[in-house]
Amino acid sequence: MQQQRRSTADQFVDTAVTALPDDAIVGRESHENAPAIVIRADRVQTVLSTLRSEGSLDHCSCVTAQEYDDRFETVYHLTSYDDRTRELSVVVPTPRDDPVSESAAPVYRTAEWHEREAYDLLGIEYEDHPDLRRLLLPETWQGHPLREDYDQTAPQIVPLREHANPLEADDHHEDSDTMFINIGPHHPSTHGVLHLETTLDGEQVADVEPDIGYIHRCEEQMCQQGTYRHQIMPYPDRWDWGGAGLLNEWAYARVIEDLADIDVPEYAQVVRTMSAELSRILSHLLATAMYALDVSGEFTATFMYGFRDREIVQDILENLTGQRLMFNYFRVGGVAWDVPEPRQAFFEKVRSFTDDLPRKLEEYHTLLTGNEAFQSRCVDTGELPPAVAKQYGVTGPVARGSGIDYDLRRDDPYGYYDRLEWDVITDDGCDNFSRVLVRLAEIEESAAIVNQCVDLLEDWPADDRTIQADVPRTLRPSGECYRAVEGAKGELGIYIRADGTETPARFKIRGPSFSNLSALPAMARGEYVADLVATIGSLDAIMGEVDR
Repeated sequence: MQQQRRSTADQFVDTAVTALPDDAIVGRESHENAPAIVIRADRVQTVLSTLRSEGSLDHCSCVTAQEYDDRFETVYHLTSYDDRTRELSVVVPTPRDDPVSESAAPVYRTAEWHEREAYDLLGIEYEDHPDLRRLLLPETWQGHPLREDYDQTAPQIVPLREHANPLEADDHHEDSDTMFINIGPHHPSTHGVLHLETTLDGEQVADVEPDIGYIHRCEEQMCQQGTYRHQIMPYPDRWDWGGAGLLNEWAYARVIEDLADIDVPEYAQVVRTMSAELSRILSHLLATAMYALDVSGEFTATFMYGFRDREIVQDILENLTGQRLMFNYFRVGGVAWDVPEPRQAFFEKVRSFTDDLPRKLEEYHTLLTGNEAFQSRCVDTGELPPAVAKQYGVTGPVARGSGIDYDLRRDDPYGYYDRLEWDVITDDGCDNFSRVLVRLAEIEESAAIVNQCVDLLEDWPADDRTIQADVPRTLRPSGECYRAVEGAKGELGIYIRADGTETPARFKIRGPSFSNLSALPAMARGEYVADLVATIGSLDAIMGEVDR
């Protein structure tokens, strides 16, 4: 069935490609995940606009910039919110001595941040970009760190500058009361080190710009220096310290297993699915607990209950993986080891948690969603219409809270999800309150998935419990592939260009919080300051996967 869907989707994409101007396409490629077309750098907007309208490729899921010996390339990974099997990579080469390309931002707003990052780290310039300047590094930074010729020994001088009012040049009534304030950089709750450059008009937000990059660690470059088999897998845990590390590990496992043509044993797939959903519950419990703290501003009962329940899941995952935070449990081709002995005691502990979860979720609804004060802070604030969410490439609970029925576990099946009974949760409220409802309901759905996995594992024949495929000691794959999983925050994707050596030639991370956070200005303008705080928390952004 999945192959039939992909065949139909490929035909749909081919039809859209035939609608492109003949002079726009200069070549074709084949990536592991999707067909690819190579286009002229001065026809980007024409090509992408046509693909968006004719091919319904309304989701620019990722943008990858990379360097070759003779050129730079920008790769736009396009797909559809309505049919994830429709995929196309649009490759835009530019000369090495003049890396200038037309910007995709007028077609896909999410490309605005992605292209700024490409400009920042590789020096590719994008014409018609609305705000082409550095994104992760200070504006005065010298050089582009991902370039091969980057001088790491060059001194960097970052002077302080006086902040100008961003609205100073605009036409404002002389009686208007605007004020520029810095929110951060500090560590608000557990989101990470985030700085918001905020312009207030009275008590309302006239403009807000997220200033990111405070914990940028060149994770992509570190992964490019690691070998596929063992050295890369520990890194994904560090992109999300909220408990979603196993989901991140799966993103890397999925892309390298596709590139290296590795089939994961069915038993290991069930173990992966169970552990991943426990990891999702861990993350969503933290999001709920910390959101109560964000909105209420004190250590509330919800905060305490959230950590109480998280501790149970932490113990379960500690028994399974040996770690409480940086799990490092997945392996290329499977998992590190089987469930702990005695097996039945472990399964009983899992069932004890999931069986008691409905009662506890009822408590959360009583304390939060049924609380009039909480409702007044969250209902009709942080509004994100579905059309705007799609423009910014928003995914996960943030997108599903805007009524967008998009979940990679169902729409691009992997693991054991397509053989289990569960529902994709959506809510069409499009506000902060809806995002809370979605996460609470997703905890319940994750528990249902975990229970089904436990049923399967309990009855699995002892002589067929294979936890890892037979993977070569040294992996040297070739090809290009973008694969994604449904992380706790949304679509967590990784693009790898493999050149036949032991390490990736390019390793690009698409963190869901990156695109979700880019939508904050559209959500916050016109709201009050208190609403802005509630809206930030509703995104559940983790800066580790934003900055990388």
